[in-house]
Amino acid sequence: MENKFSIEDAVTKLWNKLDGWLDAIILKLPNIVMAIVVMILFYILARVIRKILRRLLTKSVDQKSVQEIIGKVVFVIIMLIGFFVALGVMELNKVLTSILAGAGVIGLAIGLALQGTLNNTFGGLILSFMPKLKIDDFIESDGYSGFVSEINLRNIVLRQPDNNYVVIPNSNFIDGSFTNYSISQRSRISVACGVGYESSLQQVEDLVVKLIAENFDQKEDEDVEFFFTEFGDSSINFIVRFWIDMANNKHKLAATHKAVKIIKENFDNQNINIPFPIRTLDFNKNNLQVLIDDKSEKA
Repeated sequence: MENKFSIEDAVTKLWNKLDGWLDAIILKLPNIVMAIVVMILFYILARVIRKILRRLLTKSVDQKSVQEIIGKVVFVIIMLIGFFVALGVMELNKVLTSILAGAGVIGLAIGLALQGTLNNTFGGLILSFMPKLKIDDFIESDGYSGFVSEINLRNIVLRQPDNNYVVIPNSNFIDGSFTNYSISQRSRISVACGVGYESSLQQVEDLVVKLIAENFDQKEDEDVEFFFTEFGDSSINFIVRFWIDMANNKHKLAATHKAVKIIKENFDNQNINIPFPIRTLDFNKNNLQVLIDDKSEKA
């Protein structure tokens, strides 16, 4: 005998089901309230511990990024503990077991789907604990240069000298190379120039070395180095190398600017010529006539 579908029976079954759920919720209401209270307490506890931990880390860890990462990790762990305790209070042990059993499968699926994101996350952890990179360091990487303003679990943020920000994914930064101008207090820079072939090369060398040594303080074991490099088309070229205090690229530009001005001014005073390439165009009458005839034929 076929069972006929009855809307009235369906509504009755649905109502009975909802009524049963309502009764269960009413019976579990104290547990639900207690679970909410537990989550609130764990949230407050997590914030307090994170705040205390940041204060302690400020005294022992210089890098702000490390302080932030550790604070976030501790906060998440405490909240997870609170979540599991709340499930226990609500007597949802089966749900807790199912969550733990499915966590491995879900984690594997998420890991495969978010390989790039996970690479950036682990890259952020590596960068946060890297002693060669700190907040406010001036670095150059992947064609960009600027001050490190933020290191998070996804990317590193640079504030460029023009006050624009560039975001570099952690995975790209880890796999590539970078220059940190803030690690060493002293750096050596080079300034290149050229003098005319009629110049006294010894006079040029002595003068340049003297000028650089007088205007840029060279520490112990630091010397001004001068080398003639080549016979150029219109000049004999040289390079002078010396040490400066440099924490970012601006210091390098400022020192180069100062050195160029000093060398040029003193070369002028000593009548030392800094030549520039000259091209002489020779138009003889025959070539010019051929060019005019050729244009006439095309016309």
